[in-house]
Amino acid sequence: MISYLEKMVKDTLDAVGNVSILFLQTIYWTFHNLRTGRFAFGNLIEQMSRIGVDSLLMVAITGVSTGAVLVVQIGYQFAQMGAQSYVGGVVALSMARELAPILTSIVVAGRVGSAIAAELGTMKITEQIDALETMATNPVEYLVVPRFWGCTIMLFMLTIFTNVVGMIGGSIVAVNQIGLTLISFKDSILHMLQIQDLMGGLIKATVFGSIIGVIGCYKGFTTEGGAEGVGQSTTSAVVVSIMLILAVNYFLTVGINNFCVAYLQ
Repeated sequence: MISYLEKMVKDTLDAVGNVSILFLQTIYWTFHNLRTGRFAFGNLIEQMSRIGVDSLLMVAITGVSTGAVLVVQIGYQFAQMGAQSYVGGVVALSMARELAPILTSIVVAGRVGSAIAAELGTMKITEQIDALETMATNPVEYLVVPRFWGCTIMLFMLTIFTNVVGMIGGSIVAVNQIGLTLISFKDSILHMLQIQDLMGGLIKATVFGSIIGVIGCYKGFTTEGGAEGVGQSTTSAVVVSIMLILAVNYFLTVGINNFCVAYLQ
């Protein structure tokens, strides 16, 4: 039992160290290529399209349904208490602070994180990554950097999109089922939602995007064992990304709230 725990702790620490090294290498190659004018913007745009544009439908469905369900859940209760004027603001705060970045990240982790791990894992198994090194091309520079920044940038953008479509879905339900007017729903949002609420959620989304990118690439780079190993890496990339997103979300929430209390109020 003790040896098993020791092995688990050792493997966990090794993984944390290797992921940290991969992250630092990604940052180094990013600034190095920007400074030398060698940054592959074409590869970045391609990854942004694959990560962001191809995820729009899934994110739209997630945002609309979440906004609609929130209004259904709280709208009737607020109406019974005579607090209909707060429905839009409460929904907007819930979406901006927590639900939009969390749900968008989980959707992207399932779709994009798995795809990155499978793609790079297949390249690892078929020795394409070794071939890049043979041709004096750094795999982190060529493969990780565009995927990492594609995830980070597009998760920021997708979270904004989720907020917008969530408010649209919520407003439709509020008008047609709860009996609110569109003007009162909008005024409630403008009255209660502040810029720090939006920015806090977008900061979370940026961090979550970087987690998805670096974990997906790390799992792909460490794939072993043929087709079975690719499947294991794909599953592991999604599970680890979601677990880290949920864990890191707590610390980000506490940090952002403390910052807002100390400096913005």
